[in-house]
Amino acid sequence: MKILHINASDVKGGAARAAHRLHTGLQALGADSRMLVQKRLSHGPDILASTNKISEGFDTMRLSFDALPLKFYKQRQKTAFSTQWLPDRVLPKIRQFNPDIIHLHWINQGFVQIETLAKLGIPMIWTLHDMWPFTGGCHYAEDCLGYRNACGTCPHLGSAKANDLSHWIWKRKAKSWNSIDLTVVAPSQWMADCAASSSLFQQRPIDVIPHGLDLDVYKPIDKNVARDILSLPTDAKLVLFGSAHGTSEKRKGFHFLLDALTKLSQLSEGSPQIQLAVFGQKSPDRPIDFGFKTHYLGTFQDDLSLSLVYSAADVMVVPSLQEAFGQTAFEAMACGVPVVAFDATGLKDIVEHKENGFLAQPFDTTDMAKGLHWMLSDPATMNFLGQQARKKAEAEYSVTLQSERYLALSKRLKSKAS
Repeated sequence: MKILHINASDVKGGAARAAHRLHTGLQALGADSRMLVQKRLSHGPDILASTNKISEGFDTMRLSFDALPLKFYKQRQKTAFSTQWLPDRVLPKIRQFNPDIIHLHWINQGFVQIETLAKLGIPMIWTLHDMWPFTGGCHYAEDCLGYRNACGTCPHLGSAKANDLSHWIWKRKAKSWNSIDLTVVAPSQWMADCAASSSLFQQRPIDVIPHGLDLDVYKPIDKNVARDILSLPTDAKLVLFGSAHGTSEKRKGFHFLLDALTKLSQLSEGSPQIQLAVFGQKSPDRPIDFGFKTHYLGTFQDDLSLSLVYSAADVMVVPSLQEAFGQTAFEAMACGVPVVAFDATGLKDIVEHKENGFLAQPFDTTDMAKGLHWMLSDPATMNFLGQQARKKAEAEYSVTLQSERYLALSKRLKSKAS
């Protein structure tokens, strides 16, 4: 079984990490799995780059070129929006490997042109790391339901015209993907429901397969040991928040976090024991007043370091508006750390209310503060929830289990195409 995963990067970003884990999981099961990427950060014969030394400089500019049509929309929101209109160079690499199955992941940043998928002629699986595959360009639709029809009059573009850029992108997808052999996989039931209601994917087969983790790496580490290594206080009640763009990306709910922590401070009467740790970014020039002492941990690329970060925490807070799955949440749970999140989108699949975490009413920051206070004020409850979180990870989120499910799907699609 020859499987080729296509993703913009091999290890940078949440989609890349999920794709790479699946790739190595499939290799462990005996599949001939490779990755084709635009930006290669790791090494090895199993990671194929679409670029060479001559074209490398141009490819660093592809994102800027891909975004050129957006310049006509001066009122657009500052959220991710991909047009994928640039010609690409992936076909020669794909034909060179000659895979049985192509597994699409996150193909944006000008990496794969929309029209290229119709030229492949090979059964494809597409794992949805966000909503872009079935929208007119946005990566998360928020309150807009235009993807159920044909997009246009796009709120992300600030557009009042039905025949706008989002409709043009939707038409390109509808025309090019009409007859391709494509099976959709969603990591959560919420994402599957969104895809099934979309005009582009409503006739497609849609499976739900969560992401997987190496549970021998993502596992509880002694809390005091983790804190000593990270220079964190051992006597604090530590709340963890993580996101590469958490303070600037509205979808990650940073504004909700600020409000929830303000209310937590009132509930806990400003307890000096409660402190906040933030990973995914360095300390800003003008630190934000969260109401609690805050530790900025910076960025981490390797799994062992991330396991240390999670294990150092007492509770993880994920205040996102929309998540395809909730990768930081299930990584924390695998390390025995309970999660507080809103009862919405992909996080509903991961966190079970008062069984391995706390699901606040969407998007009620008072309820989120109550959830944090409930855990932090009772160490026995917090420890029990953490143990249950680890048990759920062991039962549902091992990379071996998910790789087996993907391999079975791949074999079924290959057999059907033969």
